Amino acid sequence: MQEANHCVDFQCPIEFVVDLLSNKWSILILRELFGGDRRTYELLAALPGISTKTLTQRLRELEAQGLVERRIYAEIPPRVEYSLTPKGRQIKPVMAALYQVGLQWLEKETCVCPLVVEEVK
Repeated sequence: MQEANHCVDFQCPIEFVVDLLSNKWSILILRELFGGDRRTYELLAALPGISTKTLTQRLRELEAQGLVERRIYAEIPPRVEYSLTPKGRQIKPVMAALYQVGLQWLEKETCVCPLVVEEVK
C-alpha cells in the first residue's frame, strides 16, 4: 500500500494562496481591480481606512507576485494605473465564491461588487 503524501511534507497550494492574499487589503484591492484599471487615488477612495503607504506596499506585493500590473504614462504630471494581469484574473472564481458565501451569511445585499457588475455587462 502506498503512503499518502501530506500537505505538511510539501508546500500546500491552499496555504500558498492564503499566504499570498493574507490580508484584507490585498483581497479588496483585487476586488476593485476586477472593475477595471484604477489609479492610486481611485483605490484610496474605494478603500476607506487604507493609508497611502499601506496601499503602495500592497500594490508592490501584488505586482511582485505577478497579480497586478503597474503602467506609467509619460505625461505631466505622470499618470500611473494598476490593472490585473492574466494571473490576477485567475482568482476571480475564488472571489466570486467568497462574495456568494458572504451574501448568504449576511442574508442581504450590502454592496455593488465589481465581480457582480462585470457579470451583468
